Amino acid sequence: MWVLVNARHVHNVPGRKSDVLDCQWLQQLMSFGLLQGAFRPEDRVCALRALSRHRDTLITEQARQVQRMQKALVQMNVQLGDVLSDVVGASGQAIVRAIVAGERSPARLAGLCRRGIKARPEQLEQALQGNWREEHLFVLTQALAMYDSVAQRVVECDSKIEALLAPL
Repeated sequence: MWVLVNARHVHNVPGRKSDVLDCQWLQQLMSFGLLQGAFRPEDRVCALRALSRHRDTLITEQARQVQRMQKALVQMNVQLGDVLSDVVGASGQAIVRAIVAGERSPARLAGLCRRGIKARPEQLEQALQGNWREEHLFVLTQALAMYDSVAQRVVECDSKIEALLAPL
């Protein structure tokens, strides 16, 4: 009979240093029923763990891309974080995508915000006046593209996780 045993449950007696003696010690513990099999979850649970860990990695990468977008905006003197609570919310995404698409007018960018934001239109326009340097726009474009790509991977991972959870 083969049993996978957790090494923490096997308390080795000091002085038993050879493989033969260790083997005899384990055999004696097993014959007395003192060893329990190690926990090994079923394959679906292992797959679910792997996918959820991968999803956590993707979420971390997505957060890094958000930070890169915020940094590029700050370097362009676009203080979007001062007037919006979330750069990747509906209003923030609309503004960032418009900037990447070529819109530079603070009034038009402020007009893309949803009605529920707390900042006044004047504050929005002031926060959206930037110096549109090419290198910062390039970094913003790259970070937005990576954010979108990782967001798509998260959606794919979520659908795979849901498929694994359906039979449970």
